[in-house]
Amino acid sequence: MSSSSTQNLARARPAHSRERGGGPRVAALVAVLGASAGLFAGAGCKAKDDARARPAVELRVFAASSLTEAFEDLAEGFEAANPEVDVQLSFAGSQALRLQIEQGATAEVFASANATHMQALVDAGLVEGAATFASNELVVIVPIEAAPGTQAITTFDALDDAERVVIGAPEVPVGAYTRTLLDRAEAALGEDFVAKIRSHVVSEESNVRLVRAKVELGEADAAVVYRTDAAASDTVRTIAIPGELGVRAGYEIGVVAGSPQATQARAFVAYVRSTRGRALLEARGFTIEEDAGVGGEREARP
Repeated sequence: MSSSSTQNLARARPAHSRERGGGPRVAALVAVLGASAGLFAGAGCKAKDDARARPAVELRVFAASSLTEAFEDLAEGFEAANPEVDVQLSFAGSQALRLQIEQGATAEVFASANATHMQALVDAGLVEGAATFASNELVVIVPIEAAPGTQAITTFDALDDAERVVIGAPEVPVGAYTRTLLDRAEAALGEDFVAKIRSHVVSEESNVRLVRAKVELGEADAAVVYRTDAAASDTVRTIAIPGELGVRAGYEIGVVAGSPQATQARAFVAYVRSTRGRALLEARGFTIEEDAGVGGEREARP
């Protein structure tokens, strides 16, 4: 209750009521109001303390789904070194994140699982300073135990025996890489081998985590994902792809143009490419590119 309201109530009481018992009552009221004021003052101080404790800057990072665990580690490390910054991570397929940025979504940093989606944003003037920072490779995953009535897949050249195959959609980096893999496999193992695999594709997913989930849920007998995604699951078995067929997946990172937090965004990118950042990425199974250190920015392609 405010002090002005208290004064109005006091004036509304008859004079004789104050004479008979007003003193103790007023004293009690004053005591209660004093305690309340103390509580409000304490709450005000706590609110100020909480405000000071909260990070002053929110840094929004859009990253490919396959970077989930690695970027959670990187965000934690960056926040520890920069307590004034709160890193907010959003994960999805690189093509979906690119579309969000093109449509005006607020983000400070974009990390893509291929150069195609990054280059489109660079060409549009929406991302600055794009650079390669890590790479990955494709593997085949299968259930730990084959579904009843199906043949266990143990090698890549037996992939055409899988009855239900899941891959990424064409516009998704992992899907584009998978199609390159199949083109190479066709040249090495024959048209019939790849044609049979293609005929057994039952789903094309919008990001690599959805591809992996199909095998984890028993809805696919085989799928093509990144090595790091296979390593992050304890419910799938990994089958290596022969080296001559392997496809390198390059990851790029850049600062979204016009960001009000450009200084912090550049600092985060530098952290990802620092010695500590590289160690965190390697711990999650990524390969560090030779030019991935500071100064490794690539030229924008025409």
